[in-house]
Amino acid sequence: MLAKIGSLGGLLGPRIDHPLADPKALRRVLAELPADNGFKTLDEVAGWLESLDGADDFPAELRLEVVRQLDEAAQPHLRRLSRDYLQSSRMSRAEEKRLWSIIRGFWHLLAAGYEQCLQSAVAKGKVPDSLKPVLPLLCGRLVGALGAVNKWDCFHYAPDASALWAHLGHACRVAEEVGAASRPVQLYPQPAAMTTVAQEYLKVLVFQASSVDCLLPLEVELAERLIAHFIPHFVFGPEGRPDSVYWVDLAQAQPPRRLVHLPKEPTPGLRFFQPGDAHGHLEALVRDLEKGHDLPPELNLGGLYPVRTVLPVLKHLAACLAPIPPQRQHRRHQVDKHRMAVLGGFSQALAAFSRNADDQPGEPGMESWVVEDVSLGGFGAVIQAMPAEWLKIGALLALQPEGGDNWLVGIVRRCHRHADGDLRVGIECMAKQAAAVELKPRSPSGQSAGPDFAALRLEDGGEAGEMRFILPPAVFDPRESLELEQDGQRLLLTPVALVERTTDYGVARYRALTAE
Repeated sequence: MLAKIGSLGGLLGPRIDHPLADPKALRRVLAELPADNGFKTLDEVAGWLESLDGADDFPAELRLEVVRQLDEAAQPHLRRLSRDYLQSSRMSRAEEKRLWSIIRGFWHLLAAGYEQCLQSAVAKGKVPDSLKPVLPLLCGRLVGALGAVNKWDCFHYAPDASALWAHLGHACRVAEEVGAASRPVQLYPQPAAMTTVAQEYLKVLVFQASSVDCLLPLEVELAERLIAHFIPHFVFGPEGRPDSVYWVDLAQAQPPRRLVHLPKEPTPGLRFFQPGDAHGHLEALVRDLEKGHDLPPELNLGGLYPVRTVLPVLKHLAACLAPIPPQRQHRRHQVDKHRMAVLGGFSQALAAFSRNADDQPGEPGMESWVVEDVSLGGFGAVIQAMPAEWLKIGALLALQPEGGDNWLVGIVRRCHRHADGDLRVGIECMAKQAAAVELKPRSPSGQSAGPDFAALRLEDGGEAGEMRFILPPAVFDPRESLELEQDGQRLLLTPVALVERTTDYGVARYRALTAE
């Protein structure tokens, strides 16, 4: 197609003054891209995409063909670097931010390239007949690229980009107007899967409705892939139904909203979404995995992951995408802003609770956060300075209110960066009282089963007859009891459950009995 367009250029109009307008030059550029250096390849392809920005003399068909080939040349490198990013636990913040900026920036440029193709296609008020066959590919790739920008913004808990939804809605509307929104198309050579523009748009909508701001980046990636797997079971269309949960206006620059906030008036761009059969399929898979079954082989997660990694994400999606979405358990109350001293991580929290009561906090790495709302379950805080490297979903916190002498134990459950640049975090209060203790592993025969270790005992909020502990990582054993000395007594702690596990700590429940 490209060679044919290029050969006709001199006969049908003025010659296009851009090197990629020549089919031979484009093939040479693609052939010379480094096969073993993903950073350099993305940089070179990004440069060519930027060069097309000012090339207004490109015909729509030729522009799409050039962007398409540049896109396909970059995809293998993009996938490889994305996998590296998701395994970036050992990267420094600077390295992580550099890789994030490269990949997110590339998707942004690619979306802009396809956006220009679409604008060129509709420049005269209607899509030319010559472009209608490729419109599902164009709009599908544009929606996919915009969805990728949204996902990478979520990796950094960026503020909602209302403008992104205007671009998404425009692509979907154009496809609908020419009857292409539901036409099956294979977007990329790999994977060889069929989709539609409407399904690609629905993926982004469902992703937005899934509260991914309380997931880690790898969990966000898994959530997106799980949504893609179950997307045929969701329902999306112009008709509102009693079981509709969200609505969106394709003509408005705003993300989807719950139907508790009704649209002001009916408009041609109004669309409704409900979970349909998807929720039942999500719950069925949760039950299968809890019974010990393997992940289904047809589930493409982009890699091999253990069930224990996937199951929490599945449960999260099943809760968020239920016919009746989850409601806030405890009402939030705005409070006069006050500061809290914050230490992050298990070792720092342990040190905070190991001090004498009259010691003044002054630990290296201590931060000062501003609390702006509270509820029975926790509180919301604002971080105005550059956040520490340890800050992420699931981070363990020791917190001390300004002017107080008591420490609280909390866990970061939600992160979101607002348009003003401040990072807002939601913190679950695990305990208002805690103590550092020494625990002794015991075998079934009562003998020592390993070295003693320090832990945090949570002194409130547990079940009757049980104790909760914050343990070092990877020490919980469901077959191993622990011994604790308390108030002159020896207590035998028999394991009940590991409630939560991260690479930094574990939260476990034990039943306490007086040792003989």
